[in-house]
Amino acid sequence: MLTTHINADGDGAGCEIALALHMERQGVKAAIVNPTPFPETFKFLLHHLTPWSHKAEEGRRALERADLFIVLDTSEPSRLGDVYPAMRGRRIAVIDHHPSTPQSIGDPAIRDATACATGELIYDLIARPDDSLSRPEAEALYVAIVTDTGSFRFANTTSRTHEICADLLRAGVDPQEMYRKLYGQVTDERLELLRRALSSLERDPEWPLAWITLRRQDFQQSRAVSADLEGIVEHARQLRGIEIAALFRELPDKSTKVSLRSNGEADVARIAREHGGGGHTKAAGVHITGPLEASRAEVLASARLALRMKGLGPTHAQDGGSEAAPGS
Repeated sequence: MLTTHINADGDGAGCEIALALHMERQGVKAAIVNPTPFPETFKFLLHHLTPWSHKAEEGRRALERADLFIVLDTSEPSRLGDVYPAMRGRRIAVIDHHPSTPQSIGDPAIRDATACATGELIYDLIARPDDSLSRPEAEALYVAIVTDTGSFRFANTTSRTHEICADLLRAGVDPQEMYRKLYGQVTDERLELLRRALSSLERDPEWPLAWITLRRQDFQQSRAVSADLEGIVEHARQLRGIEIAALFRELPDKSTKVSLRSNGEADVARIAREHGGGGHTKAAGVHITGPLEASRAEVLASARLALRMKGLGPTHAQDGGSEAAPGS
């Protein structure tokens, strides 16, 4: 049984599909069961595969019958939602490019924080000279890599990233087709959510810090879904002079989901860990059980402190500071 983190991204979803297709060719039965619905954006990669919710009867049967659980693109039990209780005490393997933490699961585990994406690790496992990748496998791995590198814009892009993608193109990947399916078909709902996100954009008057806030009503009124959040935090990150960007999202249970991005020396993974999350130096996230306003104030205070520790920002500002006035 293959699974990935809550609100699967292109890396997690692409790795599940590539590995499931490869196992199928090897005569191994593999089921995909995720803690949250499979993203609509990546369903074009599925072909004949059917991912199951852990709540569906088929998903529950797969959880019960699995000989081995393979967790992709995370090793944190908290990121596996309601799937993890069914896995506890059973055979779990992990393939992940995030740094290990004391809470990490998986034995055996393949972890490499220098990989551009978990898709790079899956490529290393299944791409062999005596067994060429199928086009569907290559497309799934291409999506994993292109989404996690920000279309090769982020610092995790290496020469090896491009070498792997060259091999994926040789296996039949059409970059233009992949772009159209990933980014060239924007819905009205996503555009409305983006409009609301940009109208909420705030910039700290003293620190190189910007953030976006989305409330429950923004999703209700725009009819947007979680997949429509892809790339929204980048609009705050792209502001000239910004070192740390954040996206604060109010969830239906009134808890808060936070996405953090760094443009330079500030370590946003450290900020996320302070609040129970994790991730990479330049891209991290955390789910906070507290309400939006209080959670936002706490995370922004941590961000300002992280900037001060790196010598980024005004020397006269007090630790933690205060939130900028709305619209600043």
